[in-house]
This record gives sequence, structure tokens and C-alpha cells, in this order.
Amino acid sequence: MIFISYISFPNLFGGLKLNIGRTAFTVFGLNIYWYGVVITAAIILGFGYAMKRSRQFGMIADKVFDAAAAGLIGGFIGARLYYVTFYNLNPDNETKYNFITYFTGIRDGGLAIYGGIIGAALFAFVYMKLKKIKILPVLDLGGLGFLIGIGIGRWGNFFNQEAYGAVMKNEMPWGMTGSRIASETGGSVLVHPCFLYESLWCLLGLAVLHFYSKKLRTFDGEIFLLFVTWYGTGRAFNESLRTDSLMLGSLRISQILAAVTAGAAIGIFIYFKKKVVKSGKTALYSQTEESELAIIAYEKKLKLDKEKADAKKALKKEDETAPSILADAGDNAPHNDTEGAEENGENY
Repeated sequence: MIFISYISFPNLFGGLKLNIGRTAFTVFGLNIYWYGVVITAAIILGFGYAMKRSRQFGMIADKVFDAAAAGLIGGFIGARLYYVTFYNLNPDNETKYNFITYFTGIRDGGLAIYGGIIGAALFAFVYMKLKKIKILPVLDLGGLGFLIGIGIGRWGNFFNQEAYGAVMKNEMPWGMTGSRIASETGGSVLVHPCFLYESLWCLLGLAVLHFYSKKLRTFDGEIFLLFVTWYGTGRAFNESLRTDSLMLGSLRISQILAAVTAGAAIGIFIYFKKKVVKSGKTALYSQTEESELAIIAYEKKLKLDKEKADAKKALKKEDETAPSILADAGDNAPHNDTEGAEENGENY
């Protein structure tokens, strides 16, 4: 059964109101939530972007995909572990997750993006070390992919009516409410749509860093550092508005982590940028002979594989259209000439 609720922006477009529930559709009685649909779409688009631009970073698309897949697994584990750990450490939360609900409670929510970023980076780092894949160019692609994933994925919070902010002035045009929000805030008040703030911030960051990576990038790892700076800055501000922050005493964990990582990333970026400018040379793997030869070999292999596949298809098609041996034998078999003989008056 699909339950419908409402989400409303009373001061937008003459009072925009959407009647929509958490459930997108059901499969064999199992509810498939909009949150999951949106997250899946975000992951696919992030993967697709990274794969498409892999060559510009000197990387082979297949290796980027493998590293991203490892990061996806780590991201899921990290997002869940981060959330559960700090949720359980908060003394104000009466109910705690145990070993069983750590896994089974995932359908009720409980993923933290910062934990996902940390987990994805760690898993991808270990995988690339083992497979001897260049780490920094892949991290650059990962930063751009994260901006897509978060920018789109935050709309899953919209459907869940979660990750919203504090009460705001009722006349603000982007003020948000909804059936769940109203029940949790205890009245018909408007709240900050923090999911929207973060989504727009990430998509703007994607546009900025997409251009930067094409025109101004001078060393590997630069885009990832700028991603951490950009996202951390926006998240530190956005977290100050949130009402559902993971707390450790009076401290907002994600806000502190966002501010610290953003500060560290911009410091590292400035150091290496100055170093590159001083040397007068770029430090990009995509400009090395090693990268060029690897890509040429990879593309040659793809071409050879395609030629083999095409030849196999052509051979199969030829076998299907070739005349049957039995049919040929029937057509060429000797005919009974009795009728012709009788016409000539010959008796047999």
C-alpha cells in the first residue's frame, strides 16, 4: 500500500503543494522508495560523468569504473557506520542501534554523506594501491562525481521530508512544510529546505569545477582538494541550520568535520599551487608518456575486440543465410524422365 503525504511551498508559485509519498512503486509487495530511486539515479550519473571524462585525466575508463565500484561499496559502509556510531554516542537518543538493526534498520534511513565520502575514499584508495592504479587523477574524477551524486541525491531527502532546517520567517518564498514536517515541528510553520541549499551548492560547484578542470588544472589531486573545500564550506553553513544533526554533546559532528577538512584542503591546495607556479610546469599524469601509451594500448584492444565481435556476428549471419545442403541435393537430384519418354513413344 502506498501512503500519500503532501509537501508544500506556500509562498512559491501561488502556493505550490505536491501530494506525494515516500514510496515510488511496489514490486512483489515490497515498497521501493523514492529515496532509493533518486540515489540510484545519482550514482549512475556520477559514474557516467567520471567514465566519460576519464581520458582527459589520463585514465582508462575501465580502471576508473573498478575504482569507483570499490568506492561505492566503501561509501555505503562508511555512510551507515558514521551515522550509527554518532547516533549511538548521543546520550539524548533513547533508542540505540544494535548489531542486528545496524543492518536491518537501513530501510528506515540512517546514512550520513560525510561518512560515505570517507568510506568511498578509503576503499578506493586501498583498491587502487593493490591494483597499482594512479590515485590522484581518480580522486579528481571522484570529486566531480561526488558533486553530481550529492547534488541529485539530496532530492531523496525531499521525498522523505528530512534533512530540513530550523523554522524560518513565514514570508520567505522558499519556506517549506509538509505533512511529516508539520507533525514533527508541531504546527504550520515554514522551515529551511536544507536539502535544496546543499543540492544547489553542489550543482553550482560542479559547474565551477567542471570548467576549472578543463582550463585551469595544473596538478593531480587539485580538483579533489577544491571539491573538499567547496563541499566542506557549504556543509559547514548548511549544518548550522539543520535540526537533525548528529551530535556529540553540544557539538555538531558534521559541521566540525566540514570546517576542518575544508580548511585543511584549501591550505594543501595553496601550497601545491604555489609550488607548481614556481616551477613553471604542470604536474599532470594525463600529459605523461606512460598515460598516453596506456590509453593507446587500451583503445587498440577495444578496437581489436570489436573487430572480433563483428567478425563473429558476420560468420553467424552467413551460417543462417547459407542454403541447406539437403535442399541443394534435392534440387540437383536426377528427375524421373518417364513422362518425356512416353511423349516420344518410348516404352519402358
